[in-house]
Amino acid sequence: MGWIGLDRMPERYRLPVLIYLHVATICLSLACVAYLYSDYHIFFRRDGLLSAIVVAAAFSTVASLFVYAEFSFGYFAGFYLFTMIAGYLWLNQFSEFIYNHTLSGLSAAASAVAFLLPALFIRSRLPQYWTLSPKALDRLVDVILLLGAVVVSVGATYDFQLVSIEHIYEYRESLRSPRALNYLMGIMSGALLPFAFACCVELKKNRRAMVALLLLLAFYPVTVSKLALLTSAWLVVMTILSRVFELRIAVVVSLLAPLTVGLLLFALFEFGWASYQIAIPYFGLVNFRMIAIPSLAIDYYNDFFFKHDLTYYCQIGLFKPLMSCPYDEPLSVVIYKAFGIGGYFNASLFATEGVASIGALFAPVAALACGLVIGLANRASANLPPRFVMVSGAVLVQLLLNVPFTTVLLTHGAILLFLLWYITPLTTAERSSDKGYPAPGLPTSR
Repeated sequence: MGWIGLDRMPERYRLPVLIYLHVATICLSLACVAYLYSDYHIFFRRDGLLSAIVVAAAFSTVASLFVYAEFSFGYFAGFYLFTMIAGYLWLNQFSEFIYNHTLSGLSAAASAVAFLLPALFIRSRLPQYWTLSPKALDRLVDVILLLGAVVVSVGATYDFQLVSIEHIYEYRESLRSPRALNYLMGIMSGALLPFAFACCVELKKNRRAMVALLLLLAFYPVTVSKLALLTSAWLVVMTILSRVFELRIAVVVSLLAPLTVGLLLFALFEFGWASYQIAIPYFGLVNFRMIAIPSLAIDYYNDFFFKHDLTYYCQIGLFKPLMSCPYDEPLSVVIYKAFGIGGYFNASLFATEGVASIGALFAPVAALACGLVIGLANRASANLPPRFVMVSGAVLVQLLLNVPFTTVLLTHGAILLFLLWYITPLTTAERSSDKGYPAPGLPTSR
């Protein structure tokens, strides 16, 4: 951590300093994003700066939860969602949409706390009544890799487009894959292949780990998705970070480092030391699309659903046949048509299960329910090495920023991954801590 001098700081101060530095970096990044992307209704005004700083500082007190909590999947997911809410509270001070900004801001902050309390602190082990044998786990990894190859091959017969990331939205409308195949691809890329990769890393089966990465990358021309393009690199980065840093610090660094790089590139561009083609594509991908867009989605959804009918969860496929719904199209399409933004606007649990479904006033109730589900995932994975949980759940954490919670659970296979965590065996009953001690490995097959 010498890049910011934390290696010379007492250990107990490193995590809180990093977290508060991260919050400040979010705010600075959003101010820079507003300079380039005001067409997306992202604004920054000096006359609102003081109130924005006060709100950001007040919400930063929530960060103390991350200082006292141990690492878990909920810690990983919770920190990313905390980042998103911090970003929204900053944007909320400059938003020009007309709705009750005070209510929505308080609701967002309360939703964050309601989610974080169970997601961070429900961690006790579930009793394991049955686990895979080492040999069965080894075979399961092979089956996942084989199934992944079959799914991506079948998908390629319907759609295969080698396009640059700037032209993704031009081709996405032409995708022809059947719904069942889309579900399989979502589950495979969101849960099963990351699980197989994490197993191979833990078992030191490097060739099969590489196969998993190549299969994940092969989903990009089939799905024309930014996440598919970056998933393999993301898993490699999280694997490296999990070995270099204590896991809680690795979580913070996984966001703070790319944000900081984006800001440095933006500064180089502003001072004329780097061209637009060198600096802004990275800044647009990371600082804008990865960080700002999930926060901005809450602003859009608040504006729309303060003026239109709530869904009361009619957008969930299982409920649609059972209840009437004011919207015939997916919410991402509804928001896209309402605001004319570039691309469909999926949103996280705070915007979809919260604001869109039951309104800003009751959104914290939905956040609490989602946090309890994540707490159950913590319990299912409590017997596993924390490093393994971090790597295998890394894609789901990214999805939670941009996709409704129920969609992550079902369409992207989170429930299946939680089940796999529960039945995955260990060589020892002793669980490694997240304090930097060596983690016990998964069982080595013979």
